[in-house]
Amino acid sequence: MKKEDLFNQILSDNSDRIQRICRYYNSNAEDQKDMYQEVLINIWKSLDQFKGKSAISTWVYRVAVNTSLSFTGKSYREMQLIINTDTQNLSSILDNEDLEIKRKEEKQFNQLQNELNMLSVIDKALISLMLEGLSMREIADVIGINEPNVKVKIHRIKTQLKNKLTGGKHELK
Repeated sequence: MKKEDLFNQILSDNSDRIQRICRYYNSNAEDQKDMYQEVLINIWKSLDQFKGKSAISTWVYRVAVNTSLSFTGKSYREMQLIINTDTQNLSSILDNEDLEIKRKEEKQFNQLQNELNMLSVIDKALISLMLEGLSMREIADVIGINEPNVKVKIHRIKTQLKNKLTGGKHELK
């Protein structure tokens, strides 16, 4: 398959995913468009280096996350993670009943947003990929750590967030 055809196929299959990643890392619509274009440029430039050791979608996520982090121009520690109540997999952080409460109470949703933005850079990246619905294996491939480590980190993040949002009613298991 020619490079151009492969690129067009990647774009066709992953455009929505790339746009969501851009929204996670930037709240300004124009900057999101610029970031999206930058991701596409980096995919094009890196396409010859893709060796097929992971799924193409995993590789695209890796390029999109790395580009988004670089694009922010801020120190990674201060980078903001932008979520909204329409985020498809928000229930993967909170229990479904907790999610309904959070959706009804804007103040608590804002607290979740604030708590997410207090996470470390790696934790923000893990959560954004989890919100995208990636498997633990895919997240491990994107981030570059092993799958058991991803599971442990995500479990700890979720427990930490639940404790902060519920006043410590959830304990580590």
